Amino acid sequence: MIGPIPYTIAVLCYLFDADQRLLMLHRRRPPNADLYSPIGGKLDQESGESPGACAAREIREEANIDVSLHDLRLAGIVSETAYQGTHWLMFLYEVTRPVQVDPTTFCEGRLEWHRRDEIAQLPIPETDRQIIWPLFWKYRHGFFAAHINCIGDDLVWELLQPTPHDEPNTSQDLCG
Repeated sequence: MIGPIPYTIAVLCYLFDADQRLLMLHRRRPPNADLYSPIGGKLDQESGESPGACAAREIREEANIDVSLHDLRLAGIVSETAYQGTHWLMFLYEVTRPVQVDPTTFCEGRLEWHRRDEIAQLPIPETDRQIIWPLFWKYRHGFFAAHINCIGDDLVWELLQPTPHDEPNTSQDLCG
């Protein structure tokens, strides 16, 4: 039996450029030191920060660009039991417009642009490789919720809410 484990609330932010490359952070610090992940960070729970405000703040701090809450779309929610000794609740946000960020190194790591087909070759967390990335791509422009149990050697997960992207409405607008 495991003892009490802290719960951390965080965001991951998926930013794309005009060429549909994804901005990835080659992390220097835990969690996931020496691995690649989207930019993001922990919610400021003491101030009552919302997940959307946290995403906008982390994007500003790490990518040095300002995005409004209207530029963010909640793409998914992932909970993890006992990932690296912590329970995680992560809100995944996609910026809805292309952004331009120069590759740069700062205290968290190095920001780099990568094409979708390059991500599988990068050192990324196994939870991302096996579960989060496949779900993100499958439900991109829709929404998903998933839970991952990281206790033991095998990742056990379940898809809690798959909501695919709706096809565009081709019927005529009654107002015009």
